[in-house]
Amino acid sequence: MRTRKPPLGMEIPESFLRRGAALLAEYPSVDVHSHPGRSFLVGAKPDSLMIRLMRDGFEASRIADMREAHVTASLFALVADFPLLGIEKGGLRAMREFANDEAYRDFERQFARLRSLIDDGLIRPGLTPGDIRAAHRAGECVAVLCSEGGDFIEDRLERLAAAHAAGLRSVTLVHYHVNQLGDVQTVAPVHNGLTPLGGAVVREMNRLGMIIDVAHATQATCADVVAESRVPVMLSHSNLQTGPAPSPRLISTEHARLVTDAGGIIGAWPAGIGSKSLADFVTQIFTLVDAVGIDHVAVGTDMDANYKPVLTEYTDFPILAAALLARGMSENDAAKVLGGNFLRLFDDVTVAGAA
Repeated sequence: MRTRKPPLGMEIPESFLRRGAALLAEYPSVDVHSHPGRSFLVGAKPDSLMIRLMRDGFEASRIADMREAHVTASLFALVADFPLLGIEKGGLRAMREFANDEAYRDFERQFARLRSLIDDGLIRPGLTPGDIRAAHRAGECVAVLCSEGGDFIEDRLERLAAAHAAGLRSVTLVHYHVNQLGDVQTVAPVHNGLTPLGGAVVREMNRLGMIIDVAHATQATCADVVAESRVPVMLSHSNLQTGPAPSPRLISTEHARLVTDAGGIIGAWPAGIGSKSLADFVTQIFTLVDAVGIDHVAVGTDMDANYKPVLTEYTDFPILAAALLARGMSENDAAKVLGGNFLRLFDDVTVAGAA
C-alpha cells in the first residue's frame, strides 16, 4: 500500500541516502509502536462512521515494506479500548464504558488477528531480544506483539500471564479510556496517578519480563510507574512540548526525564503535531536527544493509526536514517536511535523477568 507522501523538507545528498540504506542493513532497527495494516479494525463494527470507513487488513503489504527497507522489528499493537473510541472535537475519545466481558472479548478478537500474521507465516514472532537479532542476521523481520491499553486485564492479573504465554510482550497501561490502572493525558485526572491495581500490574509485568509502556499516561501516573518498576520502562510515542500551543499528547522535559533517568526510552513520534515534514521530525528527534541523551531515544511511528504522519511507510526508514546522518548524527548514534536503545531495554526487561 502506498500513501500520500508528506514533504521531505530537506535536501539529502545521494551519498547520505546510500549510507542510510547501508546502516539499516548493518544494524537491527525497531519501530517501538505501530498498527501496521490496522489489524485492530479487522472484524470490528465501530460506532464511528469515520473509523468504519478506514481501510484495514493490509498487514502483508506493510510486512513486505519492512523486508524491503531492512526494518528488523516492529511492535504490532492492538487497541484495548477500541470499542469505546470515537472522534470528538478533532481527537479520539472514549465515548462510553465497556459492557460486561466486552473488553476481554475484543482483546481476543484483535490478538487472534495479530497471532494469525505469525501463524500464517507472514512474519516471525519477536518473543525475545535474541529473536530480533537473529532475524536481522537472516535478513528477516519480526513482530513483537503488544497491547495499547491494559483494559483487557480488568481486575484479573492472571490474564497478563496468559497473554504473555500466548506471545504478548508489552502493554501500554492506558490509552484514551480511563481504565482501572491510572490516568490518561487527554482527560482530567480521576485516580491522581497509578492505582493500587496498576501497581500490581507493574509488579506482575516485571515478574513476567514484559515491557511496560507509559505512553498516554499522565506525568503523575508515569512517576508512580517508574517508582514501582524494578526495570526501565518505555514511553513509546511522544515528543517534547516545544511550541506555543501545547498538545496534551506531548510531554515536558521533566516528564521525559522521569522515564530516561531510570534507564528507560522515549519513542520519537512522527505525528502532525509539531511536524509538517520529515525534516521537522528529525528536529524533534535531535531535541529529544539533547534533553535526555542519545541512549534514551527511539522511534515509535504509530504506523497506520497516526495523526497526519510525516513518516508513512517502512520504506521511509532508510530515508530517516539518511536524514539523521545528514544532520550530523554519527552512524553509531543513529543505530542506537533506530533500534539499539530498544534492544538494550528489551534485554534488561527480559533478564529481570527470568531472574
